[in-house]
Amino acid sequence: MNILILGATGMIGSRITTEARERGHTVTAASRNGEVKVDANNVEALTRALHGQDALVVAIAPSLTDPSAPALVDTYQKIIQAAAQTGVRVLFVGGAGSLDIAPGKRLLDTPEFPEAYKAESLQAADALDDLRANHTQGSLNWVYFSPAATIAPGERTTQYRLGKNELVAGAQGSSISAEDFAHAALNELEHPQHHNERFTIGY
Repeated sequence: MNILILGATGMIGSRITTEARERGHTVTAASRNGEVKVDANNVEALTRALHGQDALVVAIAPSLTDPSAPALVDTYQKIIQAAAQTGVRVLFVGGAGSLDIAPGKRLLDTPEFPEAYKAESLQAADALDDLRANHTQGSLNWVYFSPAATIAPGERTTQYRLGKNELVAGAQGSSISAEDFAHAALNELEHPQHHNERFTIGY
């Protein structure tokens, strides 16, 4: 496959890039400061970059320091416009905050959820809500992949559990390595199991 990765220099994006290349895929690794620069908020530029691609991985986070920066849901809208024109499958790297820990209760709504991550998590949840409300039918082919509550560099074990909308947790809590997240992301791109929905991962 030819895969364009937005946010390819980030902690998760870089590992998805490595995993994809190790599997023999042709990767265009794009970021704001990398060798390949693609502005996710420029529909025309992104559409041009997507020509000839089979899949798009969106591993970008909203800016929390620039008050003039667009909200994540608005950036996703630009990405959706470009993807719909080119027919590529989109894997959005989402957040864990919107995962359910009980019926009607999200992880980010708990008192224990770190305040430092709340603003970013709310933006990610809004973007997912928009995908579900407006893009479950039609030509856009997307999947939203949420990590466990904790994701960090670690070991590529390939031993993990997948879920849908409920937080995946074990005896040691809810966690996943970025390497195993990347492994599952490439599995999904190579052999799609989820269509226009969210799924998640954890040990």
